[in-house]
Amino acid sequence: MVADFDGTYHAILGRPSLTKFMTVPHYSYLVLKMPSEKGILTVRGNVYTAYTYEEESFKITEAINLSIHMAETVAQATQLSTDQLKLPEQETPIKSTKSREHKEVQLVDDSTEKTTLIGANLHAK
Repeated sequence: MVADFDGTYHAILGRPSLTKFMTVPHYSYLVLKMPSEKGILTVRGNVYTAYTYEEESFKITEAINLSIHMAETVAQATQLSTDQLKLPEQETPIKSTKSREHKEVQLVDDSTEKTTLIGANLHAK
């Protein structure tokens, strides 16, 4: 059975085919070895090409998945009333109750240039 689709591989052999041809696949190296009349036949794959096609396949799958979800969202939105489609008004941000006062603290006893600002409400223990 042959499927017409764009993908990383030109052929996908199942276990019965691998057994029939007495092949030994080496997935890590993208190599397939099988006996032939003139010795061992070695079929090599290109890692860069396989990676490129696989990456492209993921992008296509992601785009198809996104378009399916968009179609579902549009279909669900058409069933909502106009009141349900309105965006809620933004709430005003809660103001902090903490004081914004700061005090300057000298970091080095000998140098007045090395200081930092800390909150005025902090107390040393």
